[in-house]
Amino acid sequence: MTDRRAFLTAALGAIALPKLRAVTLRERAPSFDPWLEVDTAALRHNVAEAARLSGGRPVLAVVKNNAYGLGLSTVGPLLDAVDAVPGLAVVKTDEAIALRDAGVRKPILLMGLCSDEEAAELVSRDVRLGIFADAAPGLLRKLAARFNRRIPVHLDVDTGMSRIGMPYHRALPWMATIAETNSATIDGTFTTFAEDDAFDPEQLARFVELARQARERRLALGRLHAASSHAVFLRPAAHLDLLRPGLILYGAYPSEVTDRGAAALRPAFRLRAQVVRVEQLRAGD
Repeated sequence: MTDRRAFLTAALGAIALPKLRAVTLRERAPSFDPWLEVDTAALRHNVAEAARLSGGRPVLAVVKNNAYGLGLSTVGPLLDAVDAVPGLAVVKTDEAIALRDAGVRKPILLMGLCSDEEAAELVSRDVRLGIFADAAPGLLRKLAARFNRRIPVHLDVDTGMSRIGMPYHRALPWMATIAETNSATIDGTFTTFAEDDAFDPEQLARFVELARQARERRLALGRLHAASSHAVFLRPAAHLDLLRPGLILYGAYPSEVTDRGAAALRPAFRLRAQVVRVEQLRAGD
């Protein structure tokens, strides 16, 4: 079994190969070029293992960075067909569009930045926006007027990682403004951990307390999610309503996981190549 570092090393090495493409086990190998072979059964198994670790919670499958190098057009439709996966998540606009173009029909969440023009394109393709900016309520009003419907969103809360998200200490009035504009439907609310043993519990406490205050004000937050692959294994209290793993779906354990007996992950891809020549060499050649 591989871990996070080994997985990324293998995937990055594969990306560097010329004309590399991903195929499923049922497809033919493309000419004599090397290829990635994606194991559908392993993907399904790893989703099931993640769900089992959390007591059966649904799995929002993260397929950012071209499905970790395995190919959005291959992996996206495969995960789209898994019952335990209610949707997929990416961090770039073009990734969300590529998933729709590949035939993915389930909800797609964009967790990264996008321009106002890109936001309109994503809404037209039924992609959920992960919002966190102060200007988001105004943008949602414009989008709702343009499309004549509420815009489905997830609220991104920064609980201390300080990379992206609405800072938790001033998020409540912002959340209320969005909920009360009648321009949006809040499908979910999420945060991202720093993956630090000392700080993650503090982040979770901040997130849970914010959710409690919001619900006291009768704000509908949708499904709460915070658990990446690291937290699926190491932060059971962070499983909340929905998991949000990436690497473990493809068979890689978080590097901090020392006891791998809790889940039997299976590698979901192989780097393959055809034999192009066999020659008998003479002594001295």
